[in-house]
Amino acid sequence: MDDSRSSSSLSDFALRRIEVLSQHLEAEPTHGFSDTPRSCPARTSTQATTSGVCPVTGHRDSSKIFPRLLENRPLRVCVTGAAGQIAYSLVFMIANGDMFGPKTSIILNLLDIAPMIETLKGVEMELMDGGYPLLKEIFATTDVKSAFMNVDVVIMVGAFPRQKGMERKDLLQKNASIFREQGKALSDYASRNVKVLVVGNPANTNCLIAATYADTLPKENFTALTRLDQHRAQAQLAQKLRVPVDKIHNVIIRGNHSATQYPDANHGYVDDFPPSLKTPLRSAVNDDNWLTNGFISTVQQRGAEIIKARKSSSAASAARAIVAHMRDWLLGTPEGDIVSMGIYCDGLAYGAPKGTVYSLPVICRGGQYTIVNGLPLDEFSKKKMEVTANELIEERQEAFAFLDSQRK
Repeated sequence: MDDSRSSSSLSDFALRRIEVLSQHLEAEPTHGFSDTPRSCPARTSTQATTSGVCPVTGHRDSSKIFPRLLENRPLRVCVTGAAGQIAYSLVFMIANGDMFGPKTSIILNLLDIAPMIETLKGVEMELMDGGYPLLKEIFATTDVKSAFMNVDVVIMVGAFPRQKGMERKDLLQKNASIFREQGKALSDYASRNVKVLVVGNPANTNCLIAATYADTLPKENFTALTRLDQHRAQAQLAQKLRVPVDKIHNVIIRGNHSATQYPDANHGYVDDFPPSLKTPLRSAVNDDNWLTNGFISTVQQRGAEIIKARKSSSAASAARAIVAHMRDWLLGTPEGDIVSMGIYCDGLAYGAPKGTVYSLPVICRGGQYTIVNGLPLDEFSKKKMEVTANELIEERQEAFAFLDSQRK
């Protein structure tokens, strides 16, 4: 315990925990699906029966697993921007089995632009020298066709970075061209069941462009990363409550991966607070002012704060979020847990605009995500969600206006 904390603050904290315990039974129930242990993403209720052991996770029941992972051949994975900072943390996690499980063999395609080829070769050599048993082949290239040929998973980390003096419109245009071409290449060369995660910013709109121009592939095969924002929100809540971060569940990121995102703690809960009980986050925190102001703004601005502190953008934490996103998508979400993904919207869920990639609460099974509908929204939440929706509409208009102008 930190000796610098005053005895008064500790007493207040203890009293708050007692108050939470006394109010626990009066609190509104939190969203959940079962009390099944969360030790393995592939684990389901005891009623589920299967023959043998899942070849991916080693546990019983393989019904949550993306069927491609059950085939007796290596998974072909492509990482774009593979010579960059995020990829330098990410590719070793993939090779180690952190993303697809300890029994899934990998063929890893590393793609980057021509000026980065020497750095890319260095990454390739380090992967070789790491001696990863699951890593069957490594292929480093600057050719999009070769990188995407028959690929099963694509993690699109590479994007044109925002440079000094560059306006937001310029960034959108630069990346619109990149993701249009990569979307076309995915359509032409990738597996028909390919799963695509877009990380490079502006991630939501880049994902929309790639999905639009990959016109032979289902749009539900494309997602954008908001899991990093979810992790940031969980970390802030864990720090506020002085609990381990894995005790925080079902925090939702709504909207754009930008400073307009809405971190929504209204449907989350904290485990073992007090011991052996689940308590709604809002009741546990017991500080509405912080939840509607400091908490939201901290999560929204966290990326900028990291850049200010380390003179570079998030890398290791982004790689960790990518692994968690893909693992849940392809191995299934733990029972009772909700996660956040930027997904292509049909306009029917929570007012997310049709034809945008908007982060929503989902659960995953068999390589498919399902929106968790029916979570009530207060007026504050609706207003926050409208702000981020309007930004996504504006980004879409600017990006596609530019792409349309290039056709003329």
